[in-house]
Amino acid sequence: MSFLRSVAGALVLARPLNSSRTVQTRRHIKRWVAPTLRELAHRQQKQGPQKPEPRAGYVEWNYRSELFAFGKRLGENFELPQLQEAFTQRSYAHQEEEKQRKLGIEEGDLKIADNQELAKMGSHIARAYVEAFLKQSLPKVPKEGQEAIASYLLSTETLANVSSHLGTKDLIFTTEYPPSPESLAESLQAVIGALADSSGVERAFLFVRDFICTQLNQKDLLDLWTPKQPVQLLEEICQQRKLGEVEPRLLGDCGKNTVLAAYHVGIYANRQLLGKGFGEDVPTATETAALDALQSLFDIHENRRPFDFGLQVETKNVRLGN
Repeated sequence: MSFLRSVAGALVLARPLNSSRTVQTRRHIKRWVAPTLRELAHRQQKQGPQKPEPRAGYVEWNYRSELFAFGKRLGENFELPQLQEAFTQRSYAHQEEEKQRKLGIEEGDLKIADNQELAKMGSHIARAYVEAFLKQSLPKVPKEGQEAIASYLLSTETLANVSSHLGTKDLIFTTEYPPSPESLAESLQAVIGALADSSGVERAFLFVRDFICTQLNQKDLLDLWTPKQPVQLLEEICQQRKLGEVEPRLLGDCGKNTVLAAYHVGIYANRQLLGKGFGEDVPTATETAALDALQSLFDIHENRRPFDFGLQVETKNVRLGN
């Protein structure tokens, strides 16, 4: 017994001075949780992906506040009635007018403003500024090339992409959800028109420059505009600029009469090398060299100076269409 007492005393003395105990927390999860989660996941997978729901269906949605926040995010001052009209599609206006007609509302009160007029105005403003911007930024590119690049910037796909990233999807009044690319593009044009009415045409021009013209950033302009007959176009440009007669020369070749044949062609004018190109045959290499020469002459090469999106295009140089 005395031995046991001595051992117990030794154990007491061996305890650390700090007697604070660490409290271990344990998660107590009921057994029914895991089977329930598996069953819910199975049902969701069986039903398939759910259709996207419009943000307006949420309880905390306040459309007027969202319109106000939209303008402030862009740093622009909009008249809220004008902005709401810009987001109202004609199909939605027709649908609402039909609902009110069935409720017996008088015909004079059925008219709902839509964005057709604002979209038309915004389209003219956007096209006018884009053409002026390209004319000032790419002065060496012929009119055909400037029109092709402008068509890319003003295409439905580009405008819809810009509109979607500006957060217009949940603000548009339309009969479909999510809105189609056509509705997104038309709403963006209407927003430009509403900005011109609210803050002036110059602010609309800056809006087009900041959100539409900037889509050219890090773009290969040859992908946006590729001349159909580069050799003939190069000959015309050389005649206009009096650079001399175009003369293609074979610089090298390898793998003749094989599947992996490659030809290296250079194009000269007045003993000056204008461009070089490769191809599986001489005509293909000649066209590639002509495209390379055109890129250098038009100053649209890959290593060109980036676009200056801080460029101030004078208002007098922007021709608004009717």
